[in-house]
Amino acid sequence: MIRSGILRMDDYTQQAKAYWWVTVTLGFAALAWALQSVSQLDSSAIIQVILGSLFAAITGLFPVRIPGAIKTSTSVAEIFVFLLLLDFGPGAAVIAAAAEVTVISWRTSDRWTSRIGSPAMAALAMLICGSAFAQLFAYLHSIGLLGAGTKFTLLLALALAYFATGTLLVAALLKLKRGELVHPIRILREYAWLALVYAGSGAIAGMLHTSFGGFEFSVLSAAAPIIAALLAMLHVYFRHAEAEAAIQTERVRAAEMAAAESARHLAELRESEDRFQSAFTHAAVGMMLVSTEGSIVQANAALARLLGRAVEDFVATDLMLWIHPEDQEGLRAQLRSLEVGHESTFSTECRCRHNQGIDVWVSMNGSFFQAKPPLSRCLILQLQDITARRRAESRLQYIAYHDGLTDLPNRTHFVEQLTRVIAVVRRHPERRFAVLILDFDRFKLVNDSLGHSAGDLLLVELSRRLQAYLRPTDLLARLGGDEFAILVEDINADLEAVRIAERIKDVLAEPVYLKGVAVSTSASIGITTSTFGYDAPEQVMRDADTAMYRAKSQTQGTYVVFDSALHADVTARLWLENELRRAIGNAQIMLHYQPIYELKSMRLTGFEALARWTHPERGEIAPERFIRVAEETGQIIPLGSWALETACRQLGEWQAAYPDVPLMSMHVNVSGVQLIQPDFPTRVKQAIRVANIKPSQLAIELTESVLVEKLAIALPHLETLRASGVQISIDDFGTGYSSFSMLGKLPIHVIKIDGSFVAGIGRDPNGEAIVAGILALGRTLDKTMVAEGIETEAQLARLKDLDCQRGQGYLLAKPAPADVTESLFRDAVVGANGETSVTFRA
Repeated sequence: MIRSGILRMDDYTQQAKAYWWVTVTLGFAALAWALQSVSQLDSSAIIQVILGSLFAAITGLFPVRIPGAIKTSTSVAEIFVFLLLLDFGPGAAVIAAAAEVTVISWRTSDRWTSRIGSPAMAALAMLICGSAFAQLFAYLHSIGLLGAGTKFTLLLALALAYFATGTLLVAALLKLKRGELVHPIRILREYAWLALVYAGSGAIAGMLHTSFGGFEFSVLSAAAPIIAALLAMLHVYFRHAEAEAAIQTERVRAAEMAAAESARHLAELRESEDRFQSAFTHAAVGMMLVSTEGSIVQANAALARLLGRAVEDFVATDLMLWIHPEDQEGLRAQLRSLEVGHESTFSTECRCRHNQGIDVWVSMNGSFFQAKPPLSRCLILQLQDITARRRAESRLQYIAYHDGLTDLPNRTHFVEQLTRVIAVVRRHPERRFAVLILDFDRFKLVNDSLGHSAGDLLLVELSRRLQAYLRPTDLLARLGGDEFAILVEDINADLEAVRIAERIKDVLAEPVYLKGVAVSTSASIGITTSTFGYDAPEQVMRDADTAMYRAKSQTQGTYVVFDSALHADVTARLWLENELRRAIGNAQIMLHYQPIYELKSMRLTGFEALARWTHPERGEIAPERFIRVAEETGQIIPLGSWALETACRQLGEWQAAYPDVPLMSMHVNVSGVQLIQPDFPTRVKQAIRVANIKPSQLAIELTESVLVEKLAIALPHLETLRASGVQISIDDFGTGYSSFSMLGKLPIHVIKIDGSFVAGIGRDPNGEAIVAGILALGRTLDKTMVAEGIETEAQLARLKDLDCQRGQGYLLAKPAPADVTESLFRDAVVGANGETSVTFRA
């Protein structure tokens, strides 16, 4: 690999290096052949070849920078190259092409690989194309078919072939440098516009050759102004293309650049009317001159192509004739601001009328400039076709507001329309609306039995049916999954919403055939109306959801209308959410500790930490109420972390204060929301470390349902905790739906029998049998068994008979604050056998 020296190729791949050396070698061989070929000409011809090559090189001193990520430039020196080819053959054209590209590469690149490689590739390309041209030219001449039209056709074919060959030679090197595949068609398509430059050069060369009959000084004199005008046109075009690209990607900065670009264009137009006319006529973007009265004075061919018209169709017509009616007023406002001097330039987007009756979106930039008489002041407008971009934006806008499966409006669209309707009703209280939220019953069964594709087909068919039933003004949206919402405006009474729900039940009752199976479904529907004076869409959706979940808890296929009772429930819940957040922040929640005993000896083995909340105004708040709200609102995470840390710290303080008491355990309840947090094992380990207790002293309690529902995420966390020594306990066992086989595989140490089964001891033979069966299962699986809710002497005695190891309940001790529970440590004594015993308090 060459890493230093004049040929810096450290960024070349192996394929690129090989390609460069091969093409350079062939290119210099072509140049050597060309020099030998030209040397055989007479002195006068050699001088003309040198003079033509010199002019090609001089033209290369003024390259036109082509905008883009790759440094690319061009010129129109091919006019001289083609003239030399016509008069002196391929050798002269090869020398002129190499001379032109040498100058261009020296001016536009500081790398020797480019300065050497580019001329070589140009020479090779011209040798290939020029030789083919010369042979075909001679053949047609020999058979008498070489007329002026044929000559022009051959020159155009040569120009395009030279463009294609040269472009592929250079672009292939760039692709190989980046390690990309070379796709000739893609390369030519990317640079197709450059073919117009070559074709123009070929046409001009043919015109000059036909007019003057050979290459001489007069040809050079005639070519000079044409080349200058063509270079100016290319320069103006590429500068405008660069400014337009900037406008597309960075609107604010691009607007300033466009203004500066327009100002520069106008300055050039004042300096040279001829140059302006050339640039105006040959510009690739649509342009027009408009008088201060709004009449079009002049239009170019690009504008005519843009709107499918002839140039003459625009002259002396009113500008607004070509603008979409809905965009005319906005454009007039822009023009008025420009005319009174508030703005020096303007940029806008509007629709123009195409000859075929379609709308063409254009980016329009305009400014005033001083024109020559009879116009004292004139407006120049530039129009760039942006129809494809606007269509893409419209499609993206549609996708953003519609569901991909059913093509219905999505939640975002529904909420926006609901926001609008709420505002309308607030301004016009006499108007009313209703919102219905639908959740299909048994939809999961369809997915599980027939597959998700069948479920998708069902949703599409049901949405089609609902859409066909509703009025055009009603809005049906898919909120997600199998949940849909309907917004009904301008209802006269709440009864209309109920009638819609009744009709929906009938519509959904008709079976849908999926994969040959007749599937019937129904929907639980929640309804709310504007009678509750809503201020925000979230309130409407919340109440409709509340009604829907109430319907879902009843018989399938029913609807519930949100009423004052449900409103009271929602109000109470909102109050509870806010007060719970305040209680957590103000430390109003505290932990009580319920002892756990070894039943045979009645020795204390540990405690269960239980959260208790005493509201300053409402008094005791039931744990099942605020824990459920905490889980649903996410507040269980800070609350659970606090409970874990506090319980561990309390146990650590007790152990430190009474070091003679053997190690106790602390049972802490953990919700499913906490369990699936990625940092849950880390938080547990940190709480243990800060409290200075052993991992085996902490028991994490999980309910059956939580463990099964979150098993996929929970299992790695539980394995991590078990490996560190933390105990895992199943709380309220028997009330969930875990299988016996799963119990043997899970990292569980303790099983706590739910108090509802313990309550049946002595009263319900079946309940007692269940307790006996659970205990037998626990012994088989070698688990520690704890009975919850022991409230009578009979229950305690029977549990001892059934060999239940541990228990807790109001009979043994009620949950109490830490300062009360601490007395159990003070009363503890160490017996002769080192075991802890406490006085039993029934």
